[in-house]
Amino acid sequence: MTTENENKDIVRRALGILIETGSADGIGPLLSDDFVHHRPDSTFSTKAQWLAAVEAALVPLAGMRVEIDHLLADGDHVVVHSRRRLPDAGPEIAVVDIWRIDEGLITEGWEVIEPVAQAAAHLTWWEPGGH
Repeated sequence: MTTENENKDIVRRALGILIETGSADGIGPLLSDDFVHHRPDSTFSTKAQWLAAVEAALVPLAGMRVEIDHLLADGDHVVVHSRRRLPDAGPEIAVVDIWRIDEGLITEGWEVIEPVAQAAAHLTWWEPGGH
């Protein structure tokens, strides 16, 4: 069983590979074979599906700046809160990723993305006509 600091290092290493190489190829070995990525709309993807989706997204997102605001661990879960911005003052998004680590590998992931420009509208999502 890995420690919380080791779990954070695994996630930090995966993010570093993505950002530095601009490719998802290098993170495959950090994911368990039964890796599942969950989306807020209750859909999910397998390891192969998620890696393919990440790889496809990296081309249009080339040059994206990623600023990690928080990297927290609680047991086998690691939470990353980041802000990401496209080059040339492109749109900014706030992202919260939650990763579950099992036996030194990333086994599950959850991700919530919010465009920063739409954040104020989402503060009243429960009101009639809200988003």
